Amino acid sequence: MDIDTTTAPTATTDADGVTTTTVDGVRTLLAPRSGPVTAGLLFRVGRADETLATSGITHLVEHLALHRHGLSDLHYNGATAAAYTLFAVTGTAADVVEYLNGVCAALRDLPVDRLETEKEILRTEAAGRGRGPGHGMDLWRYGARSHGLVDYAETGLPAITAEDVRDWARTRFTAENAVLWMTSGTLPAGLDLTLPAGEWLPAPEPTSALPATPAYFHGDAGGVVLTSVLPRSTAARLFAEVLGKELFRELRQKGGYSYTAAAEYHPRDTDHATVIAYADALPAKQDALVGAFVDVLAKLRAGRIEQADLDSVRASALAQFDSPELAAAMLPATAMDLLMRHRHLAVAGARAEIEAVTVEDLHRVAGDLWADALMQVPGRGVDWAGLTAAAASPEIVTGRRYSALEDGKVALLVGKDGISLVTPNDQVTVRYAECALMQVFPDGARHLVGNDGFSITVEPTLYRLTLGWLAPLDAGVPPASVVRMPPRDPARIPRPNPSNVQRRAARPNRSGAVTAWIWLLGTLTVLLTAATGVVVFAQTDPELSSEGPDWGAVFFSGLLTVTCAYPWIEYLRKRRRGEG
Repeated sequence: MDIDTTTAPTATTDADGVTTTTVDGVRTLLAPRSGPVTAGLLFRVGRADETLATSGITHLVEHLALHRHGLSDLHYNGATAAAYTLFAVTGTAADVVEYLNGVCAALRDLPVDRLETEKEILRTEAAGRGRGPGHGMDLWRYGARSHGLVDYAETGLPAITAEDVRDWARTRFTAENAVLWMTSGTLPAGLDLTLPAGEWLPAPEPTSALPATPAYFHGDAGGVVLTSVLPRSTAARLFAEVLGKELFRELRQKGGYSYTAAAEYHPRDTDHATVIAYADALPAKQDALVGAFVDVLAKLRAGRIEQADLDSVRASALAQFDSPELAAAMLPATAMDLLMRHRHLAVAGARAEIEAVTVEDLHRVAGDLWADALMQVPGRGVDWAGLTAAAASPEIVTGRRYSALEDGKVALLVGKDGISLVTPNDQVTVRYAECALMQVFPDGARHLVGNDGFSITVEPTLYRLTLGWLAPLDAGVPPASVVRMPPRDPARIPRPNPSNVQRRAARPNRSGAVTAWIWLLGTLTVLLTAATGVVVFAQTDPELSSEGPDWGAVFFSGLLTVTCAYPWIEYLRKRRRGEG
Protein backbone atom coordinates (compact mmCIF):
# COMPACT_ATOMS: atom_id res chain seq x y z
CA MET A 1 0.00 0.00 0.00
CA ASP A 2 1.60 3.25 -1.15
CA ILE A 3 0.59 6.02 1.28
CA ASP A 4 2.28 9.39 1.27
CA THR A 5 3.24 9.71 4.92
CA THR A 6 3.92 13.44 4.57
CA THR A 7 0.21 13.95 3.84
CA ALA A 8 -1.15 11.09 5.96
CA PRO A 9 0.99 10.55 9.05
CA THR A 10 -0.65 7.25 10.05
CA ALA A 11 -2.41 4.51 8.12
CA THR A 12 -3.87 1.16 9.13
CA THR A 13 -5.52 -1.52 7.00
CA ASP A 14 -8.18 -3.79 8.49
CA ALA A 15 -8.97 -7.43 7.72
CA ASP A 16 -11.46 -6.39 5.01
CA GLY A 17 -8.88 -4.36 3.09
CA VAL A 18 -10.03 -0.86 4.09
CA THR A 19 -7.22 1.56 4.88
CA THR A 20 -7.88 4.29 7.45
CA THR A 21 -5.72 7.40 7.47
CA THR A 22 -6.02 11.19 7.78
CA VAL A 23 -5.51 13.97 5.27
CA ASP A 24 -5.17 17.48 6.68
CA GLY A 25 -7.02 16.29 9.77
CA VAL A 26 -9.86 14.70 7.80
CA ARG A 27 -10.47 11.01 8.56
CA THR A 28 -10.04 9.14 5.27
CA LEU A 29 -10.96 5.63 4.10
CA LEU A 30 -9.36 3.98 1.07
CA ALA A 31 -10.06 0.72 -0.77
CA PRO A 32 -8.92 -0.16 -4.31
CA ARG A 33 -11.38 -0.70 -7.17
CA SER A 34 -10.88 -1.14 -10.90
CA GLY A 35 -12.09 1.58 -13.22
CA PRO A 36 -12.62 5.27 -12.42
CA VAL A 37 -12.02 6.59 -8.93
CA THR A 38 -15.10 7.56 -6.88
CA ALA A 39 -14.85 9.69 -3.76
CA GLY A 40 -17.27 11.12 -1.25
CA LEU A 41 -16.58 13.90 1.25
CA LEU A 42 -19.12 13.70 4.10
CA PHE A 43 -19.89 16.31 6.75
CA ARG A 44 -21.99 15.67 9.85
CA VAL A 45 -24.38 18.55 9.31
CA GLY A 46 -27.77 18.64 7.63
CA ARG A 47 -31.23 20.08 7.71
CA ALA A 48 -32.00 18.65 11.16
CA ASP A 49 -29.26 20.90 12.59
CA GLU A 50 -31.07 24.04 11.46
CA THR A 51 -34.11 25.86 12.80
CA LEU A 52 -37.17 26.74 10.76
CA ALA A 53 -35.95 30.35 10.72
CA THR A 54 -32.55 29.28 9.31
CA SER A 55 -33.68 26.31 7.22
CA GLY A 56 -31.90 26.08 3.90
CA ILE A 57 -28.55 27.38 5.14
CA THR A 58 -26.76 24.00 4.83
CA HIS A 59 -28.10 23.48 1.32
CA LEU A 60 -27.03 27.02 0.45
CA VAL A 61 -23.47 26.36 1.64
CA GLU A 62 -23.41 23.17 -0.45
CA HIS A 63 -24.46 25.07 -3.60
CA LEU A 64 -21.97 27.87 -3.02
CA ALA A 65 -19.17 25.34 -2.50
CA LEU A 66 -19.89 23.78 -5.92
CA HIS A 67 -20.40 26.96 -7.92
CA ARG A 68 -16.82 27.43 -9.12
CA HIS A 69 -16.81 24.00 -10.79
CA GLY A 70 -19.32 25.32 -13.31
CA LEU A 71 -19.60 23.36 -16.53
CA SER A 72 -17.35 20.34 -16.38
CA ASP A 73 -16.95 16.87 -17.83
CA LEU A 74 -16.64 15.60 -14.27
CA HIS A 75 -19.42 13.47 -12.86
CA TYR A 76 -19.96 15.23 -9.55
CA ASN A 77 -22.77 16.19 -7.26
CA GLY A 78 -23.71 17.45 -3.82
CA ALA A 79 -26.53 16.42 -1.51
CA THR A 80 -27.93 17.78 1.74
CA ALA A 81 -29.81 15.26 3.87
CA ALA A 82 -31.32 15.46 7.36
CA ALA A 83 -28.10 14.63 9.23
CA TYR A 84 -25.26 14.90 6.69
CA THR A 85 -23.99 16.70 3.61
CA LEU A 86 -22.18 14.87 0.80
CA PHE A 87 -19.88 16.02 -1.99
CA ALA A 88 -19.31 13.17 -4.47
CA VAL A 89 -17.22 12.79 -7.63
CA THR A 90 -16.16 10.10 -10.14
CA GLY A 91 -13.27 10.41 -12.59
CA THR A 92 -9.53 10.04 -12.84
CA ALA A 93 -7.33 10.51 -9.80
CA ALA A 94 -6.45 13.99 -11.07
CA ASP A 95 -10.16 14.81 -11.55
CA VAL A 96 -10.93 13.75 -7.98
CA VAL A 97 -8.09 15.88 -6.60
CA GLU A 98 -9.25 18.91 -8.58
CA TYR A 99 -12.82 18.51 -7.37
CA LEU A 100 -12.07 17.88 -3.69
CA ASN A 101 -9.47 20.65 -3.54
CA GLY A 102 -11.98 23.02 -5.13
CA VAL A 103 -14.76 22.12 -2.68
CA CYS A 104 -12.49 22.64 0.33
CA ALA A 105 -11.13 25.91 -1.07
CA ALA A 106 -14.68 27.17 -1.61
CA LEU A 107 -15.70 26.17 1.92
CA ARG A 108 -12.79 28.22 3.24
CA ASP A 109 -13.89 31.23 1.16
CA LEU A 110 -17.47 30.94 -0.06
CA PRO A 111 -18.40 32.98 -3.16
CA VAL A 112 -21.00 35.02 -1.29
CA ASP A 113 -21.45 37.35 -4.27
CA ARG A 114 -23.58 34.46 -5.60
CA LEU A 115 -25.79 34.38 -2.51
CA GLU A 116 -29.05 35.78 -3.94
CA THR A 117 -28.65 33.88 -7.21
CA GLU A 118 -28.18 30.57 -5.40
CA LYS A 119 -31.21 31.28 -3.24
CA GLU A 120 -33.31 31.55 -6.39
CA ILE A 121 -31.81 28.32 -7.72
CA LEU A 122 -32.74 26.55 -4.48
CA ARG A 123 -36.32 27.79 -4.76
CA THR A 124 -36.49 26.52 -8.33
CA GLU A 125 -35.02 23.18 -7.28
CA ALA A 126 -37.62 22.85 -4.51
CA ALA A 127 -40.47 23.61 -6.92
CA GLY A 128 -39.49 20.69 -9.14
CA ARG A 129 -38.61 18.21 -6.40
CA GLY A 130 -40.70 15.03 -6.22
CA ARG A 131 -42.07 13.71 -2.95
CA GLY A 132 -41.69 10.14 -1.78
CA PRO A 133 -44.29 8.09 0.08
CA GLY A 134 -43.01 9.19 3.47
CA HIS A 135 -43.30 12.93 2.85
CA GLY A 136 -45.12 14.66 5.69
CA MET A 137 -44.51 11.90 8.21
CA ASP A 138 -41.54 13.63 9.84
CA LEU A 139 -43.53 16.84 10.30
CA TRP A 140 -46.17 14.96 12.30
CA ARG A 141 -43.59 12.98 14.28
CA TYR A 142 -41.02 15.66 15.09
CA GLY A 143 -42.92 18.92 14.61
CA ALA A 144 -41.19 21.98 13.17
CA ARG A 145 -37.78 21.12 14.62
CA SER A 146 -34.92 18.63 14.20
CA HIS A 147 -35.80 15.90 11.67
CA GLY A 148 -39.21 17.45 11.04
CA LEU A 149 -37.53 20.24 9.06
CA VAL A 150 -37.02 17.97 6.04
CA ASP A 151 -40.77 18.21 5.37
CA TYR A 152 -40.75 22.02 5.30
CA ALA A 153 -39.78 24.45 2.60
CA GLU A 154 -36.43 26.16 3.15
CA THR A 155 -38.16 29.07 4.84
CA GLY A 156 -35.01 30.67 6.23
CA LEU A 157 -33.55 31.58 2.84
CA PRO A 158 -34.87 35.19 2.61
CA ALA A 159 -33.13 36.27 5.82
CA ILE A 160 -29.82 34.40 5.46
CA THR A 161 -26.88 36.77 5.04
CA ALA A 162 -23.36 36.39 3.71
CA GLU A 163 -22.02 36.36 7.26
CA ASP A 164 -24.53 33.66 8.21
CA VAL A 165 -23.27 31.25 5.54
CA ARG A 166 -19.63 32.05 6.29
CA ASP A 167 -20.19 31.30 9.98
CA TRP A 168 -22.13 28.09 9.19
CA ALA A 169 -19.28 26.84 6.97
CA ARG A 170 -16.64 27.87 9.52
CA THR A 171 -18.30 26.00 12.40
CA ARG A 172 -19.89 22.98 10.69
CA PHE A 173 -17.80 22.21 7.63
CA THR A 174 -14.65 21.51 9.59
CA ALA A 175 -11.93 18.88 9.35
CA GLU A 176 -12.98 17.19 12.58
CA ASN A 177 -16.62 17.00 11.38
CA ALA A 178 -15.75 15.34 8.06
CA VAL A 179 -14.96 11.91 6.61
CA LEU A 180 -13.55 11.20 3.14
CA TRP A 181 -13.84 7.85 1.33
CA MET A 182 -12.14 7.03 -1.93
CA THR A 183 -12.02 3.92 -4.16
CA SER A 184 -8.28 3.98 -4.49
CA GLY A 185 -5.48 2.01 -2.89
CA THR A 186 -3.33 5.15 -2.60
CA LEU A 187 -3.84 8.81 -1.90
CA PRO A 188 -3.51 10.76 -5.16
CA ALA A 189 -0.81 13.40 -5.26
CA GLY A 190 -1.70 17.02 -4.58
CA LEU A 191 -4.75 16.39 -2.40
CA ASP A 192 -5.45 19.44 -0.21
CA LEU A 193 -8.35 19.07 2.23
CA THR A 194 -7.47 22.07 4.37
CA LEU A 195 -10.59 23.08 6.29
CA PRO A 196 -11.31 25.18 9.39
CA ALA A 197 -10.56 23.53 12.71
CA GLY A 198 -13.55 22.52 14.77
CA GLU A 199 -15.12 19.56 16.51
CA TRP A 200 -17.30 16.60 15.66
CA LEU A 201 -20.96 17.45 16.07
CA PRO A 202 -23.30 14.69 17.26
CA ALA A 203 -26.62 14.36 15.48
CA PRO A 204 -29.26 16.69 16.95
CA GLU A 205 -31.56 15.33 19.63
CA PRO A 206 -34.88 14.35 18.02
CA THR A 207 -37.94 16.31 19.07
CA SER A 208 -41.48 14.96 19.30
CA ALA A 209 -44.88 16.36 18.37
CA LEU A 210 -46.76 13.16 19.22
CA PRO A 211 -48.68 12.98 22.49
CA ALA A 212 -48.65 9.18 22.31
CA THR A 213 -47.87 6.24 20.02
CA PRO A 214 -49.05 4.26 18.17
CA ALA A 215 -50.77 7.17 16.44
CA TYR A 216 -52.38 8.06 13.13
CA PHE A 217 -53.38 11.07 11.07
CA HIS A 218 -55.41 11.59 7.93
CA GLY A 219 -53.56 12.10 4.64
CA ASP A 220 -54.16 12.15 0.93
CA ALA A 221 -51.23 10.02 -0.22
CA GLY A 222 -53.53 7.58 -2.00
CA GLY A 223 -52.80 4.78 0.42
CA VAL A 224 -51.24 3.96 3.77
CA VAL A 225 -47.82 5.00 5.08
CA LEU A 226 -46.31 3.88 8.38
CA THR A 227 -43.10 4.99 10.04
CA SER A 228 -41.48 3.77 13.22
CA VAL A 229 -38.18 4.68 14.86
CA LEU A 230 -36.23 1.68 16.18
CA PRO A 231 -32.77 1.09 17.62
CA ARG A 232 -30.33 0.35 14.80
CA SER A 233 -29.80 -3.39 14.59
CA THR A 234 -29.36 -6.25 12.16
CA ALA A 235 -32.66 -7.75 13.37
CA ALA A 236 -34.55 -4.51 12.62
CA ARG A 237 -33.02 -4.33 9.13
CA LEU A 238 -34.05 -7.92 8.35
CA PHE A 239 -37.50 -7.34 9.85
CA ALA A 240 -38.10 -4.47 7.41
CA GLU A 241 -37.42 -6.89 4.55
CA VAL A 242 -39.79 -9.49 6.02
CA LEU A 243 -42.48 -6.84 6.51
CA GLY A 244 -42.11 -5.77 2.88
CA LYS A 245 -42.51 -9.35 1.67
CA GLU A 246 -45.61 -9.89 3.81
CA LEU A 247 -47.22 -6.62 2.67
CA PHE A 248 -46.59 -7.47 -0.98
CA ARG A 249 -47.98 -10.97 -0.56
CA GLU A 250 -51.13 -9.97 1.35
CA LEU A 251 -51.98 -6.61 -0.23
CA ARG A 252 -51.02 -7.21 -3.84
CA GLN A 253 -50.90 -10.90 -4.58
CA LYS A 254 -53.76 -12.09 -2.35
CA GLY A 255 -56.01 -9.09 -1.77
CA GLY A 256 -55.41 -7.21 -4.99
CA TYR A 257 -55.71 -3.91 -3.10
CA SER A 258 -52.34 -2.47 -3.98
CA TYR A 259 -49.81 -2.17 -6.77
CA THR A 260 -46.92 -1.02 -4.60
CA ALA A 261 -46.52 -2.53 -1.14
CA ALA A 262 -43.07 -2.45 0.46
CA ALA A 263 -40.99 -1.57 3.52
CA GLU A 264 -37.58 0.06 3.90
CA TYR A 265 -34.96 0.50 6.63
CA HIS A 266 -33.04 3.81 6.84
CA PRO A 267 -30.44 4.68 9.49
CA ARG A 268 -31.38 8.03 11.05
CA ASP A 269 -28.44 8.86 13.30
CA THR A 270 -25.90 7.15 15.53
CA ASP A 271 -28.27 4.87 17.39
CA HIS A 272 -31.63 4.83 15.61
CA ALA A 273 -33.17 3.95 12.26
CA THR A 274 -36.54 4.60 10.64
CA VAL A 275 -38.63 1.83 9.13
CA ILE A 276 -41.04 3.03 6.43
CA ALA A 277 -43.84 0.78 5.18
CA TYR A 278 -46.32 1.85 2.52
CA ALA A 279 -49.01 0.60 0.17
CA ASP A 280 -51.10 2.37 -2.46
CA ALA A 281 -54.71 1.75 -3.50
CA LEU A 282 -57.51 3.17 -5.62
CA PRO A 283 -60.06 5.26 -3.67
CA ALA A 284 -62.68 2.50 -3.80
CA LYS A 285 -60.32 0.05 -2.09
CA GLN A 286 -58.67 2.29 0.47
CA ASP A 287 -60.83 1.26 3.44
CA ALA A 288 -60.17 -2.40 2.71
CA LEU A 289 -56.46 -1.62 2.30
CA VAL A 290 -56.25 -0.01 5.74
CA GLY A 291 -57.81 -3.08 7.36
CA ALA A 292 -55.52 -5.48 5.52
CA PHE A 293 -52.45 -3.37 6.33
CA VAL A 294 -53.28 -3.39 10.04
CA ASP A 295 -53.91 -7.14 9.87
CA VAL A 296 -50.42 -7.74 8.48
CA LEU A 297 -48.88 -5.81 11.37
CA ALA A 298 -51.06 -7.70 13.87
CA LYS A 299 -50.00 -11.02 12.37
CA LEU A 300 -46.30 -10.23 12.74
CA ARG A 301 -46.86 -8.80 16.20
CA ALA A 302 -48.49 -12.05 17.22
CA GLY A 303 -45.35 -13.92 16.18
CA ARG A 304 -46.76 -15.50 13.04
CA ILE A 305 -43.56 -15.02 11.07
CA GLU A 306 -42.55 -17.64 8.53
CA GLN A 307 -39.09 -19.14 8.92
CA ALA A 308 -38.92 -19.28 5.12
CA ASP A 309 -39.29 -15.49 4.93
CA LEU A 310 -36.45 -14.99 7.40
CA ASP A 311 -34.28 -17.47 5.49
CA SER A 312 -35.00 -15.63 2.22
CA VAL A 313 -34.07 -12.16 3.49
CA ARG A 314 -31.08 -13.60 5.34
CA ALA A 315 -29.78 -15.11 2.09
CA SER A 316 -30.15 -11.76 0.31
CA ALA A 317 -28.31 -9.96 3.10
CA LEU A 318 -25.45 -12.46 3.03
CA ALA A 319 -25.22 -12.27 -0.76
CA GLN A 320 -23.94 -8.69 -0.53
CA PHE A 321 -20.68 -10.06 0.82
CA ASP A 322 -20.13 -11.99 -2.40
CA SER A 323 -19.71 -8.75 -4.34
CA PRO A 324 -16.41 -8.35 -6.19
CA GLU A 325 -14.11 -5.69 -4.74
CA LEU A 326 -16.17 -5.84 -1.57
CA ALA A 327 -14.09 -3.39 0.46
CA ALA A 328 -14.65 -0.62 -2.10
CA ALA A 329 -18.36 -1.43 -2.38
CA MET A 330 -18.72 -1.06 1.38
CA LEU A 331 -16.85 2.23 1.62
CA PRO A 332 -19.91 4.57 1.61
CA ALA A 333 -21.62 2.68 4.44
CA THR A 334 -18.34 2.32 6.36
CA ALA A 335 -17.66 6.05 6.03
CA MET A 336 -21.18 6.91 7.20
CA ASP A 337 -20.75 4.74 10.29
CA LEU A 338 -17.48 6.51 11.00
CA LEU A 339 -19.09 9.92 10.50
CA MET A 340 -21.98 9.09 12.82
CA ARG A 341 -19.74 7.19 15.25
CA HIS A 342 -21.92 4.14 14.93
CA ARG A 343 -20.24 0.81 15.60
CA HIS A 344 -18.81 -0.71 12.44
CA LEU A 345 -18.67 -4.47 12.02
CA ALA A 346 -16.06 -6.19 9.91
CA VAL A 347 -17.44 -8.58 7.30
CA ALA A 348 -16.96 -11.61 9.57
CA GLY A 349 -18.85 -9.93 12.40
CA ALA A 350 -21.63 -8.69 10.11
CA ARG A 351 -22.07 -12.19 8.69
CA ALA A 352 -22.27 -13.67 12.17
CA GLU A 353 -24.96 -11.17 13.26
CA ILE A 354 -27.09 -11.87 10.19
CA GLU A 355 -26.82 -15.61 10.69
CA ALA A 356 -27.75 -15.31 14.38
CA VAL A 357 -31.10 -13.52 13.85
CA THR A 358 -34.08 -15.71 14.78
CA VAL A 359 -37.83 -15.57 14.26
CA GLU A 360 -38.12 -14.62 17.94
CA ASP A 361 -35.88 -11.60 17.31
CA LEU A 362 -38.18 -10.48 14.49
CA HIS A 363 -41.22 -10.99 16.73
CA ARG A 364 -39.67 -8.63 19.29
CA VAL A 365 -38.94 -6.03 16.60
CA ALA A 366 -42.55 -6.27 15.39
CA GLY A 367 -43.76 -5.30 18.86
CA ASP A 368 -41.30 -2.40 19.07
CA LEU A 369 -42.32 -1.18 15.62
CA TRP A 370 -46.01 -1.11 16.56
CA ALA A 371 -45.33 0.66 19.87
CA ASP A 372 -43.71 3.60 18.04
CA ALA A 373 -45.86 3.50 14.90
CA LEU A 374 -47.22 6.58 13.15
CA MET A 375 -49.68 5.86 10.33
CA GLN A 376 -50.99 8.10 7.60
CA VAL A 377 -54.39 6.81 6.49
CA PRO A 378 -57.00 7.91 3.96
CA GLY A 379 -60.63 8.26 4.91
CA ARG A 380 -61.83 7.28 8.35
CA GLY A 381 -59.64 6.96 11.42
CA VAL A 382 -58.16 3.79 12.87
CA ASP A 383 -58.99 4.23 16.55
CA TRP A 384 -60.52 0.75 16.32
CA ALA A 385 -57.01 -0.67 15.86
CA GLY A 386 -55.70 0.91 19.05
CA LEU A 387 -54.10 4.00 17.50
CA THR A 388 -54.58 7.53 18.82
CA ALA A 389 -55.19 10.62 16.70
CA ALA A 390 -51.72 12.12 16.26
CA ALA A 391 -52.35 15.62 17.54
CA ALA A 392 -54.92 18.14 18.59
CA SER A 393 -54.14 21.81 18.97
CA PRO A 394 -53.83 22.91 22.58
CA GLU A 395 -56.42 25.09 24.30
CA ILE A 396 -57.00 28.51 22.84
CA VAL A 397 -55.62 31.73 24.32
CA THR A 398 -57.55 34.42 26.14
CA GLY A 399 -57.25 37.65 24.24
CA ARG A 400 -58.70 40.26 21.93
CA ARG A 401 -61.06 38.84 19.31
CA TYR A 402 -60.88 39.79 15.63
CA SER A 403 -63.58 38.25 13.47
CA ALA A 404 -63.18 37.42 9.79
CA LEU A 405 -64.85 39.81 7.38
CA GLU A 406 -66.57 37.00 5.49
CA ASP A 407 -67.61 34.82 8.41
CA GLY A 408 -68.20 35.98 11.96
CA LYS A 409 -67.76 32.42 13.25
CA VAL A 410 -64.09 32.51 12.19
CA ALA A 411 -61.91 34.61 14.46
CA LEU A 412 -58.39 35.34 15.61
CA LEU A 413 -57.74 35.60 19.33
CA VAL A 414 -54.62 37.64 20.06
CA GLY A 415 -53.37 37.26 23.61
CA LYS A 416 -50.30 38.24 25.58
CA ASP A 417 -48.74 34.78 25.31
CA GLY A 418 -50.09 33.43 22.02
CA ILE A 419 -52.51 33.59 19.14
CA SER A 420 -55.41 31.26 18.26
CA LEU A 421 -57.51 30.74 15.17
CA VAL A 422 -60.99 29.40 15.91
CA THR A 423 -63.54 28.12 13.42
CA PRO A 424 -66.83 26.26 13.93
CA ASN A 425 -65.01 22.93 13.53
CA ASP A 426 -61.41 23.50 14.63
CA GLN A 427 -58.99 25.51 16.70
CA VAL A 428 -55.27 26.16 16.32
CA THR A 429 -52.94 27.86 18.77
CA VAL A 430 -49.34 29.05 18.53
CA ARG A 431 -47.71 30.20 21.76
CA TYR A 432 -45.15 32.94 21.18
CA ALA A 433 -42.50 31.26 23.33
CA GLU A 434 -42.96 28.04 21.31
CA CYS A 435 -42.96 29.74 17.90
CA ALA A 436 -40.46 28.15 15.52
CA LEU A 437 -41.00 30.71 12.77
CA MET A 438 -42.82 33.98 12.20
CA GLN A 439 -42.61 35.30 8.67
CA VAL A 440 -43.25 39.04 8.62
CA PHE A 441 -44.50 40.64 5.40
CA PRO A 442 -44.32 44.39 4.71
CA ASP A 443 -48.08 44.46 4.04
CA GLY A 444 -48.71 43.41 7.66
CA ALA A 445 -49.30 39.69 7.18
CA ARG A 446 -47.80 37.26 9.66
CA HIS A 447 -47.29 33.51 9.23
CA LEU A 448 -46.56 31.68 12.46
CA VAL A 449 -45.48 28.06 12.92
CA GLY A 450 -45.32 26.49 16.36
CA ASN A 451 -42.73 23.95 17.45
CA ASP A 452 -45.49 21.34 17.30
CA GLY A 453 -46.08 22.04 13.60
CA PHE A 454 -49.36 23.93 13.97
CA SER A 455 -49.46 27.12 11.93
CA ILE A 456 -51.58 30.25 11.65
CA THR A 457 -51.56 32.68 8.75
CA VAL A 458 -52.80 36.16 9.63
CA GLU A 459 -53.89 38.28 6.67
CA PRO A 460 -54.92 41.79 7.82
CA THR A 461 -57.06 42.11 4.70
CA LEU A 462 -59.32 39.26 5.86
CA TYR A 463 -60.04 40.30 9.45
CA ARG A 464 -61.51 43.23 11.37
CA LEU A 465 -58.15 44.31 12.73
CA THR A 466 -57.48 47.50 14.67
CA LEU A 467 -54.32 49.56 14.95
CA GLY A 468 -51.72 48.02 17.21
CA TRP A 469 -52.98 44.44 16.86
CA LEU A 470 -49.48 43.29 15.85
CA ALA A 471 -47.82 44.49 19.04
CA PRO A 472 -48.28 41.28 21.14
CA LEU A 473 -46.93 39.10 18.30
CA ASP A 474 -43.90 41.26 17.60
CA ALA A 475 -43.11 41.59 21.31
CA GLY A 476 -43.69 37.94 22.19
CA VAL A 477 -42.07 35.89 19.40
CA PRO A 478 -38.32 35.28 19.98
CA PRO A 479 -36.24 37.41 17.57
CA ALA A 480 -34.35 34.28 16.41
CA SER A 481 -37.63 32.91 15.05
CA VAL A 482 -38.49 36.00 12.98
CA VAL A 483 -37.85 36.06 9.22
CA ARG A 484 -38.62 39.31 7.42
CA MET A 485 -39.97 38.60 3.97
CA PRO A 486 -39.69 40.69 0.80
CA PRO A 487 -42.76 42.55 -0.47
CA ARG A 488 -45.40 40.36 -2.07
CA ASP A 489 -46.93 40.84 -5.48
CA PRO A 490 -50.19 42.72 -4.72
CA ALA A 491 -52.03 40.07 -6.71
CA ARG A 492 -50.92 37.45 -4.13
CA ILE A 493 -52.38 39.32 -1.18
CA PRO A 494 -55.75 37.71 -0.43
CA ARG A 495 -58.87 39.85 -0.47
CA PRO A 496 -62.29 39.04 0.97
CA ASN A 497 -65.11 38.24 -1.43
CA PRO A 498 -67.20 41.46 -1.50
CA SER A 499 -70.45 39.55 -1.93
CA ASN A 500 -69.75 37.44 1.16
CA VAL A 501 -68.90 40.55 3.17
CA GLN A 502 -72.12 42.23 2.03
CA ARG A 503 -74.19 39.15 2.87
CA ARG A 504 -72.68 39.04 6.35
CA ALA A 505 -73.36 42.76 6.86
CA ALA A 506 -76.98 42.25 5.78
CA ARG A 507 -77.60 39.47 8.30
CA PRO A 508 -79.30 40.37 11.57
CA ASN A 509 -76.64 40.60 14.23
CA ARG A 510 -76.29 41.25 17.88
CA SER A 511 -75.18 44.85 17.49
CA GLY A 512 -77.02 47.72 19.08
CA ALA A 513 -79.99 46.79 21.25
CA VAL A 514 -79.04 43.11 21.71
CA THR A 515 -75.52 43.94 22.85
CA ALA A 516 -76.85 46.60 25.18
CA TRP A 517 -79.34 44.10 26.61
CA ILE A 518 -76.58 41.56 27.32
CA TRP A 519 -74.52 44.20 29.11
CA LEU A 520 -77.61 45.23 31.07
CA LEU A 521 -78.06 41.62 32.18
CA GLY A 522 -74.45 41.58 33.28
CA THR A 523 -74.99 44.69 35.37
CA LEU A 524 -78.16 43.23 36.87
CA THR A 525 -76.27 40.04 37.68
CA VAL A 526 -73.76 41.99 39.77
CA LEU A 527 -76.49 43.97 41.55
CA LEU A 528 -78.67 40.92 42.20
CA THR A 529 -75.72 38.94 43.52
CA ALA A 530 -75.10 41.69 46.04
CA ALA A 531 -78.83 41.90 46.86
CA THR A 532 -79.09 38.14 47.34
CA GLY A 533 -76.24 38.29 49.82
CA VAL A 534 -78.03 41.03 51.76
CA VAL A 535 -81.32 39.04 51.78
CA VAL A 536 -79.62 35.89 52.98
CA PHE A 537 -77.83 37.80 55.73
CA ALA A 538 -81.00 39.60 56.80
CA GLN A 539 -83.08 36.42 56.81
CA THR A 540 -80.58 34.39 58.80
CA ASP A 541 -79.53 37.00 61.39
CA PRO A 542 -81.70 36.55 64.53
CA GLU A 543 -81.40 40.22 65.43
CA LEU A 544 -82.83 41.29 62.05
CA SER A 545 -85.38 38.51 61.57
CA SER A 546 -86.79 37.21 64.84
CA GLU A 547 -89.26 34.96 62.99
CA GLY A 548 -86.48 33.03 61.23
CA PRO A 549 -85.44 32.82 57.55
CA ASP A 550 -87.98 33.37 54.78
CA TRP A 551 -86.62 30.67 52.48
CA GLY A 552 -89.05 31.62 49.72
CA ALA A 553 -87.51 35.09 49.50
CA VAL A 554 -84.02 33.63 49.52
CA PHE A 555 -84.91 31.12 46.78
CA PHE A 556 -86.63 33.76 44.62
CA SER A 557 -83.69 36.15 44.91
CA GLY A 558 -81.21 33.40 43.98
CA LEU A 559 -83.32 32.23 41.04
CA LEU A 560 -83.55 35.75 39.67
CA THR A 561 -79.76 36.09 39.94
CA VAL A 562 -79.12 32.83 38.04
CA THR A 563 -81.65 33.80 35.33
CA CYS A 564 -79.84 37.04 34.64
CA ALA A 565 -76.37 35.54 35.05
CA TYR A 566 -76.73 32.66 32.57
CA PRO A 567 -76.88 34.75 29.32
CA TRP A 568 -74.00 36.88 30.58
CA ILE A 569 -71.82 33.87 31.47
CA GLU A 570 -72.61 32.20 28.13
CA TYR A 571 -71.71 35.42 26.32
CA LEU A 572 -68.35 35.58 28.09
CA ARG A 573 -67.66 31.89 27.35
CA LYS A 574 -68.37 32.29 23.64
CA ARG A 575 -66.36 35.48 23.45
CA ARG A 576 -63.39 33.75 25.03
CA ARG A 577 -63.67 30.96 22.44
CA GLY A 578 -63.97 33.43 19.61
CA GLU A 579 -67.58 32.53 18.92
CA GLY A 580 -69.21 35.73 20.08
